[in-house]
Amino acid sequence: MTLAPESPTTGHAVDVRFSPDGTPLAIRHDGRIWMVDPDVHTAHWFTRDAWWETRTRAAVGTGDLVSVEHWQVQARPPQDSGELRTFTLRREPLAEVWQLESIS
Repeated sequence: MTLAPESPTTGHAVDVRFSPDGTPLAIRHDGRIWMVDPDVHTAHWFTRDAWWETRTRAAVGTGDLVSVEHWQVQARPPQDSGELRTFTLRREPLAEVWQLESIS
């Protein structure tokens, strides 16, 4: 799926490669690899899932069921010297797959 400027939001899974310290290095989206620019500020934060709305039950010791992780990074294709795009990524509690929240 290619994101059009008029509909820049999605919920599609993306592959994210991280550095040893946990910072995103590259994103695979729509068959292309986007390299994160290390010289541009990245944002990393957590929000809380509305667990009371999902009514999900979990056994004791399952892990963190409420922290939603977010990254916002600037990236471009490797051979492209064009404009950087802003990727906002999110990962739901206990998920191993990252979701593309938006590209702008």
